[in-house]
Amino acid sequence: MTPPNDLNNLINDVHWLMDILQNIDAGLVVMNRNYEIELWNSFMQNHSGKAPESVLEQTIFSIFPELPESWFKRKAESVFILHNAAFTTWEQRPYLFRFSHYRPITGTAPHMYQNTTLIPLMDSRGRVDHICLIVYDVTDTAINKMAQQQANEQLKNLSRIDHLSGLFNRGYWENRLLQEFQRFDRYQLPASLIMLDIDHFKRINDTYGHTTGDDVIRMVSRSICLQLRDADIAGRYGGEEFGIILTGTKAEGAAHFAERLRLNIEKLSMILANQPVQFTISLGICELNNSIVNYREWLERADQALYQAKQNGRNRIEVHSPE
Repeated sequence: MTPPNDLNNLINDVHWLMDILQNIDAGLVVMNRNYEIELWNSFMQNHSGKAPESVLEQTIFSIFPELPESWFKRKAESVFILHNAAFTTWEQRPYLFRFSHYRPITGTAPHMYQNTTLIPLMDSRGRVDHICLIVYDVTDTAINKMAQQQANEQLKNLSRIDHLSGLFNRGYWENRLLQEFQRFDRYQLPASLIMLDIDHFKRINDTYGHTTGDDVIRMVSRSICLQLRDADIAGRYGGEEFGIILTGTKAEGAAHFAERLRLNIEKLSMILANQPVQFTISLGICELNNSIVNYREWLERADQALYQAKQNGRNRIEVHSPE
């Protein structure tokens, strides 16, 4: 028979333990082999809005029908059978239960980000008929990490974007040109390069000023962007010259692209001192072929075609001939 003092101490210990379980800053859910809930602490009650009396002896899937049952059971069965803990992180699955998040610093988060742990609860005979699900609120960590990733991505974009045109800068664009040449060298996938520049751009700068020249560059850049497919790669090569890599495109397709772009830009104008200012472009095209030994030669041949277009009167397209 347990002495009265020992019994009182045991009752106090259980009382303190239950108090800790109820008030710990993490969700605690104990489930039996049928996934029926047998413990539901204050964290779960406060964030779900569901009182213990409404969830106890109910399956967790009836309380949270959005919880993917087959996925959760696969996780839980490994805990029941192998007696080892299982884990999920917010990077793998943002949350197990879609709870709102109310912390002031990260109050704009769309939901609570959660890490979870499933641990086996072994009885005195070494059997595991119950498991404990622990839910951790990691919203602050998740938001900070995502903000850092976003900042890193913005810095990476800034390092490869030309600030005036919004296209890729020369360094990054040339690197993509090299990659496309290497892809052709390995897989023989067609690709064409268009080099273009704005006709009489110096005259525009000298007549209307560099601010107007910058506006013209932006207008040409926007026209290029409107025509690009997702796989195409456009960059500002320098000054008023631009380069466009058309992946999976032969010279004929590149010529159609170039002609549409030329016509669109020919129709553009801006009003200065009540007078329309119009401008045109010249374009040179080179389709990649086996006679081209490196990406620099590919670039040179497209530039030669561009030079030929200027020699032949500007506001036109020339295609470099392999011969």
